[in-house]
This record gives sequence, C-alpha cells and structure tokens, in this order.
Amino acid sequence: MRLLIIISLATLIGTCSSPPPILDQVLDTGMLRVVTRDSPTAYTISPSGPSGPEFDLAQAFADELGVTLFIEPVASISEILPKIVSGEAHMAAAGLSITDSRREYLNFGYPYETVDVHLIYKLGTGKPRSLDDLPGRSIEVMAGSSHVDLLSSIQDKHPTISWSENADIEVAELMTKVAMGEIDFTVADSPDFNIQRHFYPDLRIALDLVIGDPIAWAFRKETADTLLSRADAFLIQANRSGFLAQVHERYYGYTKKFDYVGTRTFIRHFENRLPRYRAMFEDAGDEWGVDWRLLAAIGYQESHWRSQAVSPTGVRGIMMLTRATADFLGLKDRLDPESSIFGGARYFARQTERIADTVTEPDRTWMALAAYNVGFNHIKDARTIIEWQGGNPDAWLDMGETLPLLSQRKWYSRVPYGYARGWEPVIYVNNIRAYYNILKWLTEKEEAQVQQTEQEAPQLASGSEEVL
Repeated sequence: MRLLIIISLATLIGTCSSPPPILDQVLDTGMLRVVTRDSPTAYTISPSGPSGPEFDLAQAFADELGVTLFIEPVASISEILPKIVSGEAHMAAAGLSITDSRREYLNFGYPYETVDVHLIYKLGTGKPRSLDDLPGRSIEVMAGSSHVDLLSSIQDKHPTISWSENADIEVAELMTKVAMGEIDFTVADSPDFNIQRHFYPDLRIALDLVIGDPIAWAFRKETADTLLSRADAFLIQANRSGFLAQVHERYYGYTKKFDYVGTRTFIRHFENRLPRYRAMFEDAGDEWGVDWRLLAAIGYQESHWRSQAVSPTGVRGIMMLTRATADFLGLKDRLDPESSIFGGARYFARQTERIADTVTEPDRTWMALAAYNVGFNHIKDARTIIEWQGGNPDAWLDMGETLPLLSQRKWYSRVPYGYARGWEPVIYVNNIRAYYNILKWLTEKEEAQVQQTEQEAPQLASGSEEVL
C-alpha cells in the first residue's frame, strides 16, 4: 500500500512539474518538428526532393541548431493550429498571416515577409469598382485562413457581403474555380496569385484588400519563447545576409514578369505545336539527364517551337544554335528538329558541367541557362565582378543583378571577355523559368487525368458485368 502511495505521489509530482523549454526539447531530441502547408508557396515534393520557400528556411534554421528537420505537411490551414497547441509540432512555417484570432493561441515571430491580399476575379466577368459591388456575387475562401478573418472585418462595414468557406481546398484550387467560372471571386495572397496567373492568364485582381500583410512563423503560446527567440535571431540574420532574398528569388523570381498575351499563346502552342516535337524533347532529356520540360522551355524561348526559325544574326532551328555551336557539336543541319533538340540538350548539359561545383540547384540550372544564352565566359566575368563587390558568386540573385553591368564600360573594360548585353540573359532565364513552371503544371494535369481514367476503367468494367 505504501509503495502504491509513493508511486502515485511520484506520478503526480512528475505530472505537475513544468516541461523543459521547447528549445531544450529540440536540442535534447535532436529533431525540430515543423508543420507546414502542402503548397507551392510553402512546401512541395519534387522529383529532386522536398522544396519550397518555407522548407528552405526551416532547413537552414534546423542546420543552425544542429538538429534534424522533420516536416509534416498538411492540406488545410485549419490543421496547423491543433498541431502546435497539442505539441505535435514545435513550430509552424506555413506562410501564416498574423491575425488577432490566431494570437489568442499562438506567438508569432519576426515578420520575414509581407504580402498583399487580393480579391481575384476572371477577366470579362465584371470587375467590381468597390466592395459595394460584391453583394449577390459568389465568394469562396479557405476555411481557417486569415482571409476569413479579413472578410469578417469587412462585413462589419458592409453587412450584405457574404461568402462560403471550403475546408477541403487550397487557394490555388479556388483560383482555378474562378478561372473556370464556377465562382465569382476568391481571396489570395500576392505570391499565390503571381504563380497562378501564369497558368490561368484570365485571372485578375479585382480589389486590393490589404497591402503589406506581415507573414511569420508561429509557436505555441505558453512554452515556445526560447525557440521563438532563436528563430527570430536566425531570420533577422538571414535578412541581413541576403539569404531571405535568395530564397524569395529562387521561388518567385520568375513571377515578376507576366505577359498576358504571351502566356495564352504559350498554352495554345503547347496544344498545337509541342506534340510534333515532344517525343524528341523527352528522348533528349533522357539521354543528357535534363528534365525534358526544361529543354522544351528553352526551345520555346528560342523559337516558339518552330523548326525553321532563323534569326537576323544567323542562329537557326528550334534551339537556335549558332554555326560555331553546331560545328562544335558536329551537327550538319541546324534546321532538322531532332538534330537541333539533341544538340541543344547536349550544349545545355555542357554549360551545366562548366558551372562551379559550389553552385547548388536550382541556381546551377539558372546560371547554365544564362551561359547557354550569353556564353560561359561572360558568366565567369560576372562572377569576378560579384567577388569584387563582396557578393555571393554562387547565388543566381547576385548573378542576375550583376550580368547587366557587363554593358557598362566601367565594368566590362576591367574583365577579360569584355562587353555583353548582360540584361538579355536575365530576361532569358526568367522567361524560361515561367515557361518551365507552366509546362510542369500542364503535364502534371495530364498525369492526374490519366490516373483518374485508369482508376475509373475497372469500375466501368465491373458495372458492365453487373448489367449483363
């Protein structure tokens, strides 16, 4: 009996004792558990592994702490809060806005980004002039998102505005519904909109609802102060060092430029031009270890997938190869589409090999694309200038800012390979990045449709047997 009492008292004391600070738990277990959103603006799984702006930042933070990062992606924002409050996750890195309702349960750290919040509509469906034009039109937003809080605050002054909430859908899917005419409006943060408008060029901003909405990591309110402080110090230093800017450029740099007509034309050419050459791009990609969609994006930037394309400067074919490059590659006919595509793939792979080993992906690919356009020697010159300026020659962000300097005498006169129209490769790379992302989106849609058809086929067959 006495032993039972002692055990009970020990259990009670253990239960009542305060748990160690979150940071100590992370360091003791050697693992940082982070909940995030399965979204292009937070975390995704690509063929090369996990990626996304929140993943890059969380991984760098875990590396600084000297622990392993464990990421748990969730489909809905509404799933994030319970995981933090329950202690399943140490923190949330999910592009969360700082709202009053969330502050009741969470502590927010250093705002490492700001976004604009837009009301999104489809071109041709009637742009509202003000919030007074919204009553009677359908608005759908993500359940549990900051957009619900925002609309609630708007409703205080405009009580006739109403909306529906969807717990099973991401903002990208909501914008798809707008583009398909299924709903009139949705609410989206600027990074999400800037990505989706490349896929659905008819999407437009109806109204700016918030300008400069702060985004931050979130922590459990009662016990996370030590981890929060370390995270704040990390993010502040990441901002000062330029790492935050590098992450932003890596995932959003290509979205800065948007050409409505060009994007619509690209999607049309995907349907009526690319099929003639798609197998060639796929085979060339397999042979040279390059994503065929990246090769196709290069081909579109060069020639709009026209095999007989010829420029005033003498470059020819789908991949617009110079005579010197064709001679180097041993190509006899630059206008032959297969020769051009395989030659372009080989030439791009060669540029990738020449990029310094210290450059990691995806910056390595962007620099190889720039070399494909302007020549590798000018990339070397730009690296030299970056080093003179105290920048990071392995970062595409620094390279993109420096290449245009090669058109200025005070810079090109000091480097071995001289003058270059350095702004052109920067535009070139950003265009290809946009085309590449659209191609990935289009081909993933194709794969999803094929999988759905394959799943439905057995059900149809089974149904036919029952009828018989």
